Amino acid sequence: MKIQIALGICWLIILTTQAQNTYIPYELGGDNYYTFYGGPQLSAGIAGTDEFERGDSVTLNVDLTNYGKILGFKEDQLPQNPKEYALANAEQEEEYKKTTALGIMATLLSNSSDIEVKSGDQVVEALKAGEKTRIPIKFIVKIGKHAKAGEYPMELKLAYDYQDNVRVSASDLKTNNNIPLLANFRASYIYNNVNQTVPISLNVKKQADFEITRTNGTLSAGQKKGLVEVAYKNIGDEMVSDAVARLSIFKPFSSIDDQAYLGNLSPDEQKTAQFRIDVDSDATPKEYGINSEIKYTDINGDTVISESMKIPVTVDPPASSMLVPAIAALILLASVAGFVYYKKKNVK
Repeated sequence: MKIQIALGICWLIILTTQAQNTYIPYELGGDNYYTFYGGPQLSAGIAGTDEFERGDSVTLNVDLTNYGKILGFKEDQLPQNPKEYALANAEQEEEYKKTTALGIMATLLSNSSDIEVKSGDQVVEALKAGEKTRIPIKFIVKIGKHAKAGEYPMELKLAYDYQDNVRVSASDLKTNNNIPLLANFRASYIYNNVNQTVPISLNVKKQADFEITRTNGTLSAGQKKGLVEVAYKNIGDEMVSDAVARLSIFKPFSSIDDQAYLGNLSPDEQKTAQFRIDVDSDATPKEYGINSEIKYTDINGDTVISESMKIPVTVDPPASSMLVPAIAALILLASVAGFVYYKKKNVK
């Protein structure tokens, strides 16, 4: 019993005064009294909500938990004297650190083109067995504006080191005020690297969503109340009611008829809106894009405004006037008449 107490005191002293962390090859220096089996085992999960809306840039808060265990050990070398017993005890204490994950590098990967990971690698210095990260690691994720509702699996790539083995040495076992002390104690650590993939997922909420499927919008500079037709389709997952299509008008356009009532639209249903638009007479002939949106009531009774959708509108040069050709024709006719009259007069 006295020997065990003395060895325990000895171990406390060497831990606080002389232990060294050195990366050295297994075959160099020190004695190996034990081989421990086991190691870290990391798990990941999203902290807080995992459900988001399409089109959003969101922050995923990810918790890491270490479920690592010591699965057993074997004795590689039997201690023969008090010094070796002290070394064996010292090594055993260090071997229990085998389950700690060190220098964790976390990389989040998306398996879908609708989910884009915007942030890079995240680092956790260390995570002991039985512990969770005190602060979640954070990833910025962009959800596509037309992402379908449902679950999107992702992969969290984890790379980390762990202590695989320990070798210990000391020049002598001495006493100081009747306290045993390992002189020139040295602990050498051998590390392994682990690459682990942990599945996580996020969910996109069910929502209505829209796209323009057809347009008929060719106008002329100077035209008044030109007709523009736009077919809108509900490509989302939920029905909408009281839908109204609205335009955001800018020069060279103007309108007092820039809204169209669509009513109820079920998923995959489409309806056509008609708008009357005036075009400035000095409008440059080219293709323009007029922004539109749909204001609607969702299944929860909330008023929602959709993402902006661009309507292509082509402006042609001003329509040719028939007045000038008519005047030219009259002048030509008058000239011909005059010439005929002149000829007749001279003949007489």
